[in-house]
Amino acid sequence: MRTAINRATFAGPVPRKPTGFRIFYRAHRIARIWLHAPAPRCASGFFWCESMAINDSRKSIPPRYIRTRRGMVLLPFSLGLAILAWHIFAQSSGLPHFMLPAPLRVWSRLLTSLSDGSLLAHTQITLSEVLAGLSLGVVVATALGYLLAKSRSLERLLSPYIVASQSVPIVAIAPLLVLWFGPGLTSKVLICALIVFFPVLINTIVGLRSVPEDLHDLMRSLRASRWQTFLRLEVPAALPVFLGGLRIGATLSVIGAVVGEFVGADRGLGFLITKGRWEYDTALVFVAVLTLVGMALSLYGIIVLLESRLLSWQVRPEKRMMAQK
Repeated sequence: MRTAINRATFAGPVPRKPTGFRIFYRAHRIARIWLHAPAPRCASGFFWCESMAINDSRKSIPPRYIRTRRGMVLLPFSLGLAILAWHIFAQSSGLPHFMLPAPLRVWSRLLTSLSDGSLLAHTQITLSEVLAGLSLGVVVATALGYLLAKSRSLERLLSPYIVASQSVPIVAIAPLLVLWFGPGLTSKVLICALIVFFPVLINTIVGLRSVPEDLHDLMRSLRASRWQTFLRLEVPAALPVFLGGLRIGATLSVIGAVVGEFVGADRGLGFLITKGRWEYDTALVFVAVLTLVGMALSLYGIIVLLESRLLSWQVRPEKRMMAQK
C-alpha cells in the first residue's frame, strides 16, 4: 500500500542528486542494509528511490547472511568487553602481576614469544601431536564402530571393556603410557587417540543404527551390493551424527596433548605452561593457554566448515517450512 502511495505521489522523472548527496545516501543505504534497519517512511520523490532501494535490497538478502553479519559485529564487541573487564579487575583487585597479569602485559609477552620463535616452535609440536592423535583415534573408532553397529554379539562382547576403559581418567593412564612408550611423540599421540576414541565410536554406532530399515529393504530390492549400500545409504545417513562426534573429539584431542605434555615432555605448549608456572611467569601461562584455545577453536571451525560442505544436500527445517507454505 505504501509503495502504491509513494508511486502515486511521485510525478515526473527522478531529479539527479548532487554528488555529495549521492555519496551520503549511498552510505546511508549501505548502513541500513548492513544493520537490517527498517526503511524510512518518505513519500517525496527525492527520497522515494532510496527507500525503494533499501526495501529491495533487504528482500534480496537471505536471513542467514543478516545473522552472520550480526555475529561478525557482536563477536568483536563481546571480546572487547571481556578484555576491558579483565583489565579493570586486574587493576582494581590489587593482586601482583605474577598472579594476575594485565592484558597489556600478556600482549607484550606474546610479542616476545613470537619474536624469539619459542611460541611457534612449541605450538607446532603440540599441533602435530593433536593432528596425529585425532587421525588415529578417528580411524580406529570409525572402523570398530562400524563392526559393532553391524554385529550385536560383538558389541555385547566388547562393550564392557570399552566402557571400563573410559571410566578411568586419562590423567591416571597418561603416566603409564609415558612410562611404556617414552616421553616422545608416541605417548602423546596415544593419549590423544584414547581421549578421542570414545565419542567418535559412540556417534558412529548411533549414526549407522539410525538408518531406517525400510531404506535397507529398498536397497536390497534394487539389488545393491554391500559396498553400494554402505556408500549410498549408510555413509550419508550416519554422517551428521558422526560429524557431531568429530566436533567433540577435535576439542578433546587438544586436552589429551596437554595432559601428555604435563606428565613428561620437554617441548610443546603443555611444557610451556609448566615452565611459566615454575618461573612465576604467569603472562607466559596466559599466552600458552590462549594459544591452546585458538587451536581448539580453529579445529572446531574447520570441522563445522567441513560439515556445511558435506551436508549441503540436507534440507534445513526453516526451508522445509517455507516449502510447505
